[in-house]
Amino acid sequence: MARVTRSPLDPAVFLSEARRDGDGGLTLFVGVVRDNADGRKVEAMEYEAYEPMAEKEMERIETDLATRFPAVRLVMRHRIGRLAVGEVAVVVAASAPHREEAFAACRAGIEEIKARVPVWKREWGPDGSVWVDPLQPRPKHESC
Repeated sequence: MARVTRSPLDPAVFLSEARRDGDGGLTLFVGVVRDNADGRKVEAMEYEAYEPMAEKEMERIETDLATRFPAVRLVMRHRIGRLAVGEVAVVVAASAPHREEAFAACRAGIEEIKARVPVWKREWGPDGSVWVDPLQPRPKHESC
């Protein structure tokens, strides 16, 4: 099960994959490429990763979250390559017996991906490209 892929991501597929008949709560986080960043126009985003390392870290996150949220089924994917504005870059789907667990696990999933998975971003705009420094946090309203 590839967690990092060059193929387009369909959130409905991953929500369906996470869903179980005994669960009453399903949550979904979908991160898409937006048309601006730090006051600059963005036309595309390029995501790069050393795939074996990124896959291994995604596996570790899944293991960690399974311990923290044992009742939850979690499905996480991150896309790499060049994506246009509006394309899906990351998906986290969670299914649990109750909504509280599903919300918490989904939120934890995306936060862990952003903090731990070695995926680098390059923003493309009218003036060329800019690498996003992962060590420079963006204001809360812009993080995704």
